[in-house]
Amino acid sequence: MRIQYKGVLVLGLLFQWGVAQNLVKNPSFEDYVKCPDALGTFQTDVTHWNTPTKGSTDYFNTCSTVMGAPENFNGIQQPKYGKAYAGMYFFAPANYREYIQVPLKRSLRKGETYILEFFISLAEGSDFAVKDFGVVFSHKALDIPIRTQLSRTRLLTLQGNPVHFFEVNHPKFHEDKTDWLKVSTQFVAKGFERFLVLGNLRDNKKTRKVQTKRKETKKGAYYYVDMIALTNNRLQTKTAPVEVDSLQAFKNIHFDFDQFTFNDGAKKELLTIYHKLVDDVDLVLEIHGHTDNWGNNAYNEELALKRAKAIGEYLIDQGVAAERVSWFGHGSKKPLSASNGEGGRAQNRRAEFLLKSIK
Repeated sequence: MRIQYKGVLVLGLLFQWGVAQNLVKNPSFEDYVKCPDALGTFQTDVTHWNTPTKGSTDYFNTCSTVMGAPENFNGIQQPKYGKAYAGMYFFAPANYREYIQVPLKRSLRKGETYILEFFISLAEGSDFAVKDFGVVFSHKALDIPIRTQLSRTRLLTLQGNPVHFFEVNHPKFHEDKTDWLKVSTQFVAKGFERFLVLGNLRDNKKTRKVQTKRKETKKGAYYYVDMIALTNNRLQTKTAPVEVDSLQAFKNIHFDFDQFTFNDGAKKELLTIYHKLVDDVDLVLEIHGHTDNWGNNAYNEELALKRAKAIGEYLIDQGVAAERVSWFGHGSKKPLSASNGEGGRAQNRRAEFLLKSIK
């Protein structure tokens, strides 16, 4: 039996303090209110996201013929994940700027180190590339009626809304117009951070930029942005080697009798699978759930499917595209142990995974 989950469901019982997860809601812009049909609709079309200023950030989705992907008004680019991405000016005449803003799943914890990662690609319609990307965390959502840069001075003078801002400075200019590039940084939280904003905080004079081969009158640096991830560094685990095209059992996922939830240790192991999927977009994941032989076949198949589904939904909530994850329930048909003792039955209450290359 095979069911593929097409939405994102947050399972409150699975997520606790002390468990690494992507704190960004709708991280690759897959969930939307309306399929985009015009320029500048990011503010209204994307679930959870908006724009903190009057800059008209764009939303691209394969569902659209006007603001589609891979081909659109500013270039050609396949989404890094799923079917959607944002498009925004990091540099434009008259200090015009565009930004994106999202509430986090929870406030950051004071003194703890976090990792922020996102992917960018310079649009073909750009004649400049930049190397500095601004990050703003605030306690309350920003709503500032300007079309120019969110300057440090303006941010520091906000009343009743503390902010934490910095830049991700890259040694090279991000001028690749074909591939997606990962931007990554670490920082220590101050404890009030509840909203995240991305964009260029510098004016045109201070923006570090380089002219690309394209020479047109637009004179802008327009980037596609996809898959924003914010995780607690304290909870990261090293990515261990994971075989591809080989069915493997999860080492730390064991289910109690008649249960389909798993503990924090299991979630740490799932981060290895998550990072493998992030690093290689040509991989898809199958999850196979199993039970012991107590109960009738129909009930056991349903329970096994719930076990596999819980794992799949956890990974989807971290930001893995739903279409890359599928799950199966086998009930007690494929026992690992032939023993009817508790030890043997416990071994059979398991889950397995298969990473498959679609190349």
